[in-house]
Amino acid sequence: MLIETETTPNPATLKFLPGRTVMDAGTRDFATPEEAEASPLAEAIFGLGDVTGVFFGRDFVSVTAAPGVDWASLKPDVLAILLDHFSAEMPLFHGPSAAGFSVPPAEEDFADDPADADIVAQIRELIDTRVRPAVANDGGDIVYRGFDKGKVFLRMQGACSGCPSSTATLKNGIEQLLRYYVPEVTEVRAV
Repeated sequence: MLIETETTPNPATLKFLPGRTVMDAGTRDFATPEEAEASPLAEAIFGLGDVTGVFFGRDFVSVTAAPGVDWASLKPDVLAILLDHFSAEMPLFHGPSAAGFSVPPAEEDFADDPADADIVAQIRELIDTRVRPAVANDGGDIVYRGFDKGKVFLRMQGACSGCPSSTATLKNGIEQLLRYYVPEVTEVRAV
């Protein structure tokens, strides 16, 4: 089994491609070792000690190294864990199925005004079809959190969370795209 790696715009994060589906649907972001207890794979990667984030995408795993950690020494250990996990066809989550684990509650979404339903639908469509695929190529994800008085609130995950270029991506890429197609959008903010 060959696991490819790719750099991401976030120098602290590497994207690992095992050549198979990681998540059948959705994504999962682990920002702490406690959150990682839901997954034997995430738990093992956090167990290396030099990891501050693990993110599961459709066909990749992004790993964020702690500040000051050299990827040259961490990468072989992450690759060994991934290789063992996927070669043994181990479950991604504890329990007999994905339903057997508890997902930490997501932060509360901003309450969208029902009068903005058409605008919100356009925003969600653009995020799902244009933004998320591009961000997944960089080892992360962006999740819609809400729309209020022209402002769109998004949560960045995986390689995008804490990336030095994420502000530029948000303002120069996503905000411009949304403002172009949805004139009611005046600003995009990360939450």
